Amino acid sequence: MSNVSIPKTQVAAVVPAPGAAVEIRTDYPVRQPSELEPGECLVKLTYTGVCHTDLHAKKHDWPVKPKNPLVGGHEGVGVIVAIGEHTAHSPVKVGQRVGIKWLADSCLQCEQCRKGLEQCCLNCKLSGYTVDGTFQQYVVSFVNHVSPIPEGIPDADAASILCAGVTVYRAIKYSQTHTGDWIVLPGAGGGLGHLAVQYAREMGLRVVAVDTGAEKRELCKKLGAEHFIDFRESKDLVADIKAATDGLGPHAAVVTAATGEAYNQAVTYLRNGGTLMAVGLPGEATLDASIFFTVFKGISILGSYVGNRQDAIEALDIAARGKVKVYYKLKNLSDLKDVYEGMERGEIAGRVVLDCAKF
Repeated sequence: MSNVSIPKTQVAAVVPAPGAAVEIRTDYPVRQPSELEPGECLVKLTYTGVCHTDLHAKKHDWPVKPKNPLVGGHEGVGVIVAIGEHTAHSPVKVGQRVGIKWLADSCLQCEQCRKGLEQCCLNCKLSGYTVDGTFQQYVVSFVNHVSPIPEGIPDADAASILCAGVTVYRAIKYSQTHTGDWIVLPGAGGGLGHLAVQYAREMGLRVVAVDTGAEKRELCKKLGAEHFIDFRESKDLVADIKAATDGLGPHAAVVTAATGEAYNQAVTYLRNGGTLMAVGLPGEATLDASIFFTVFKGISILGSYVGNRQDAIEALDIAARGKVKVYYKLKNLSDLKDVYEGMERGEIAGRVVLDCAKF
């Protein structure tokens, strides 16, 4: 429970129906401490990141549909102000700074959870998708899955690590690469991609960034990419990637771009024995890889979906030690509609973080 005074209502950005415009409501209810179930906690949010997944939730264009009405968002940072009565062995406490991730809760008992694939739990809850997320001032989450935020990283900086950072960190971690290997990052100038450049460099990999536009080129080169290839300027993207990687192709590709073509090209440009890490989630596209060359070249194709609790701890620790920096634009909660429009036009380099106190 909590001795802190909790308001009855709050400001929240709500999608009232599938595909509808975002509405900023000032009377959205706040769950009171007495209403929390065992294992639940109430977090007063300070900042929340905006992810392309949130746009998919708003548009309702993924095969798995979200709840409606919906408060989106899954990159929130704040302070726990209440924990449900009769919560046993809580790993967090009232007053602690924590982060809210895409994976809000899982059963922790099924085969997937026991094997560290909590995000694939059949009984999981997803922030801003199957339960209300972080585009509000107070959010109900779960003590076993909120992430303690380490010292050394401000709230606004930590927000994007909780999804974008964790997602690319895990994908690179399992990409079967070694120090000095080449890795290609389609979508490198975006919210996930610019963090992938940094995590890859921290792991000793050589980076080829693929994206478009002068702003994204400048950002990727600044973050340590050895090569930047503009896919709109390239006359033969596959040939250019191979030329940039000793003529043999990269050892791995972590595709954060949400296009089917980015996946299909990867099997062609990867060197023998290379690994394709599928991360970006286009709603309708398919992976049309050549079976012959996938087998002939010994290509591994692995899906990598966000990360588990340990991945989050590791990704946050690297960022808190100053090895990874989130490049973001700070906006108000009420700016969410404009942010979505910028995402759809592909105009946003880096990340957007919203101040939950401003609207």
